Amino acid sequence: MADHVHVAKVSLQMIDDTEQRGKPVPALVRTKRILDALSAGGKPKGVSELARLLDLPKSTVHGLCHTLVDLGLMMRVGPSQFAVGPHVLSWANAFEGQSDLTQEFMRIADATDLISKQAINLSILTGDEVMYVACRRGTDPLGVSFRPGVRLPAPFTATGKAMMSTMRPEEVEAIFAGGWPEPWTKHSVPDLKTLMHELEETRERGYSIDDGQLRDAMVCFGAPVFSANEERAVAGIAIGLLSGEVNDASTALVSHAVLTLAQKLSQRLGGRRH
Repeated sequence: MADHVHVAKVSLQMIDDTEQRGKPVPALVRTKRILDALSAGGKPKGVSELARLLDLPKSTVHGLCHTLVDLGLMMRVGPSQFAVGPHVLSWANAFEGQSDLTQEFMRIADATDLISKQAINLSILTGDEVMYVACRRGTDPLGVSFRPGVRLPAPFTATGKAMMSTMRPEEVEAIFAGGWPEPWTKHSVPDLKTLMHELEETRERGYSIDDGQLRDAMVCFGAPVFSANEERAVAGIAIGLLSGEVNDASTALVSHAVLTLAQKLSQRLGGRRH
């Protein structure tokens, strides 16, 4: 325990020093990368796998994992694997409780009479992924919904394309400078050039479409959300249908609903662009 207290004191001193210098703390950066890696893929990972994925020494990963377990940020699964720990839930709940974005989204989504059967999902863009931060579940138990905290490749999602459609081409290119995500289905956007074409179609149409790019049997419609003095979207709203439900009438209904909800949320946040 004394060692952990010493590590905590050193970390706090490093944070204080770093705030003055404006530079990232390497240990905290590595910790975030480990937690991000555990969050991706939905399954526990061992020290060797994490070290390989993150190109870090096994001794570094081993030490950080054991400290994070003691802090409740990670938990052991079996004899040699780790998963995200329960303490992270308190942070997620705090974000949801303190964020005007999620609070206003839930108020608008709960009050809407535009659509009740389908789930309504809210996500933000983080790197080359979207992270879902809120969901109003629909009455259909088979509806398309995502748990808060789930991360998915941005180019294959309706919300990702909706948000990226509000960015300059060079900004989108920078997101994928490190490489293109592996396809999830045979319909997934194959490359940056194709994505740029879809983003242009999204701008002209007003809403984005994920037509089986994330799941073969799912079609999602998305729209961007803006806040005050922001030209780029701060979030995206999406509503999904099972592919068998898609026709002219359902497309018109859902696209209208997602655009209306995004516009209402943007207005609540002080956004003027839409």
